[in-house]
Amino acid sequence: MTEAQFADISLKVCFTVLIGYMLFIMYKLGRESKAGKFGMAIIFIGLGMGLVSFTAKEVIKYFLEH
Repeated sequence: MTEAQFADISLKVCFTVLIGYMLFIMYKLGRESKAGKFGMAIIFIGLGMGLVSFTAKEVIKYFLEH
């Protein structure tokens, strides 16, 4: 395994774990603030846009390479 392959695999694994943890934090933030359904939706939409953009970048890059 080359250094580039290891870096690519570890980046994907670590970011997957980080995204899961960030989703948990968003849920906990909404629950502790008693945001309700609409507030939770706003939290997940607003804070989740960064997660979506990172994922979209990887998907677009994958389709452009293949």
